[in-house]
Amino acid sequence: MKAVGLITKGVLLLLVGAIAPAYAQSKQQEKEQGKPQQEQQHQQAKPAQQQHQQPQKEQAKPAQQQHQQAKPAQQQHKQTANKPAPRPQQAYGGAYHGGVQANGPTNGGVHHSGVPQHAGQVRSGFAQSRAGSWNNDHRTWQQRGGYNGYRIPEDRFRLYFGSGHFFRIGGLPMVFVGGYPRFQYDGYWVTFMDPWPETWDPAWYENDDVYLDYTGDGYYLYDRMHPGIGIAVTVAF
Repeated sequence: MKAVGLITKGVLLLLVGAIAPAYAQSKQQEKEQGKPQQEQQHQQAKPAQQQHQQPQKEQAKPAQQQHQQAKPAQQQHKQTANKPAPRPQQAYGGAYHGGVQANGPTNGGVHHSGVPQHAGQVRSGFAQSRAGSWNNDHRTWQQRGGYNGYRIPEDRFRLYFGSGHFFRIGGLPMVFVGGYPRFQYDGYWVTFMDPWPETWDPAWYENDDVYLDYTGDGYYLYDRMHPGIGIAVTVAF
């Protein structure tokens, strides 16, 4: 019986000795297998953090770019504000200037305020300023006591006035003052002081070539279709 007990104890010791190393080896393997998983999870977490940080940086960049783009717009606004306003150009209109056809309004005239006048108003104004009897109604500048108004500079006069520089009144900027026509030519306002001869065609101001000249005692408007007849006018700048 003692021999059997000893054999049994020996077998148990052998079993314990075999099981203990196997159990330790299994634990060691579980530890080693757990480390790569933790490291892999940690490494996978890093790109997620980088991706989270990257959009924030990329969102910040467009905001900076918009701010930088806003600066040139502000500078352009300042430059535009500092620039002087363009000077308005004065339209002379006019069908003829020095015998050369020129572009101009065809509505029969423009008020000095810039409001277009209807062709019917122009015709009515010229009809009212027609003489009943030219020989009795008109007066020369000598009869008026001489011309004391504005004088056009001589160099300017030679360029745009005189018999060699004719034009048509129709289409020029125009207004009626005291029942007489006043039109603008070459930047000057020309005002009739006399009615126009009743023998002229009612539409002479639209169809006839006229010119301004200074003859002896003052300025006169001449119609090339009726030589020698001058209507006394004043010139104002």
